[in-house]
Amino acid sequence: MDAITQKFAGALKILRTERNLTQEELAQRSGVDYKYLQKLEGQKPSSPTLSTLEKLATGLDIPLAELIQNIQAHDCPLAKMKEI
Repeated sequence: MDAITQKFAGALKILRTERNLTQEELAQRSGVDYKYLQKLEGQKPSSPTLSTLEKLATGLDIPLAELIQNIQAHDCPLAKMKEI
């Protein structure tokens, strides 16, 4: 797994929990499959497509650019992600 994918997993989880959304709620709001969302936030996340990033940004009610900025801003090692 590369560093950017790991950072994305942590940033997504932080953004979701800051908005008091469950994975199920974000999946429904964004139109992303719940199991895929679990995988994106998991310990071995996959790399999302640009289309998926756009859907997640919509579900989080933020612009796509803000989602990408949050990915770049969060340095989320696995230990910190487990705390969330």
